[in-house]
Amino acid sequence: MNFKIYIPFYKKNLKLAIPVIFSQVGQVTVSLVDNMMVGHSGTTELAAASFSNSIFIIGMLLGMGMTMGMTPLVGKYFSRKDETEVGSYLKNGLFLHAITAILIVAVMTGVAFLLGRMGQPEEVSEMAFSYFLVLVASIIPLLIFYSCKQFLEGMGNTKVAMVITLSSNLVNIVLNYLLIFGKYGFPEMGLLGAGVATFISRLIMPFILFAFMWHHTSFHRLSRIAWSTKLEKSKIRELFNIGFPIGTQIVVEVLTFSVGAVMMGWIGKEQLAAHQVAIGMASFTYMISLGVGAATTIHVSHEYGVNNFKLIRRFVFTALHLIVLFMSTMGILFVIFRHQLPHLFTNDAAVIRIAAGLLIIAALFQIFDGIQVALLSCLRGLSDVKMPMFLAFLSYSVVGLPISYLCAFVLGFGAMGVWMGFLVGLASAAALFAYRLRRLLKSHF
Repeated sequence: MNFKIYIPFYKKNLKLAIPVIFSQVGQVTVSLVDNMMVGHSGTTELAAASFSNSIFIIGMLLGMGMTMGMTPLVGKYFSRKDETEVGSYLKNGLFLHAITAILIVAVMTGVAFLLGRMGQPEEVSEMAFSYFLVLVASIIPLLIFYSCKQFLEGMGNTKVAMVITLSSNLVNIVLNYLLIFGKYGFPEMGLLGAGVATFISRLIMPFILFAFMWHHTSFHRLSRIAWSTKLEKSKIRELFNIGFPIGTQIVVEVLTFSVGAVMMGWIGKEQLAAHQVAIGMASFTYMISLGVGAATTIHVSHEYGVNNFKLIRRFVFTALHLIVLFMSTMGILFVIFRHQLPHLFTNDAAVIRIAAGLLIIAALFQIFDGIQVALLSCLRGLSDVKMPMFLAFLSYSVVGLPISYLCAFVLGFGAMGVWMGFLVGLASAAALFAYRLRRLLKSHF
């Protein structure tokens, strides 16, 4: 393969991807910083944070996935220079995503009262309750922000969300320090303080983005179009029909890791804490791949809008080249520094030992994770979301989870066994998404 012909495509992808990467990594950084600071408060606090986030992330990512339906639709009409349609999707999308956020908050609030019945150590579930409720409250401002973020990304603007996300992260870090440890006269709130800091940092994000979109010359006209346009059932339905399968697919994947976290709690709180450490590191690298994938979705949706399938194929291979190279490099580093990296989160020797073993498996599965991200991003750019949702369910729920249980409890591999199921599930998803994308592209040639 002549890689020289891909150099312009690498540049185009990275130009859009780098701001998205910073934005996505910014979201993970919120959890990483929480875990790092909370972990040094105690193993029980870290386990409670792990348990809470493992459940909370299901609702959060369902909502975030719903907003991702905006990007390919806006991208398609933006490439056709149809400002009326682009502005209309902004208003209809915001309406849909606000309703989605309210419904998710209502359901997740009910889930909070079931935390004590999920087989976790009593001290873990009790500490998790209030922290979980504060995180749930942050979903509403977060999804409103993401709705606008996906709208801007559909038009190829990825820098604004990056700046706002990084700024909110700084607020979160400062508030974490003040509220977790009770510095400078603030109350020492421990884990709950981390939740309050996250809520405040997410609350300011949509207000800043609204102000930018309304006052910035490039987006003021589209904002006025969105303000004056009517809500349309057809557009809301279209956004739902693309966004819901995306959200469901993401939830199916994440649910595998959430159920895995629950399994870890059945084994012990040290295993649960180690799972949070390892998954935190893997999530960090995953978000970088997700940024490259998001840029690929934008490029593919633009080329799909003008039926240029030759360039779509180029962007597919561009994403695969970049992501596999990065994930392979990070995998090597995970293995080399597997005993040092857990020290960022905890000083508990047992947790560090277990996490070091999990990072070896993480080094392998994140390569397959990166491949499935690249392929799935291309499918989203083509607005193909329903079949990938089914394939994800097959890979993660039908294949991955049973293998996790089998290896962990039947074969006796414990924590390592849970992660073996993750590895098989991700490899299966990568293979099935590759088959689906190949068939779609072949039908256009």
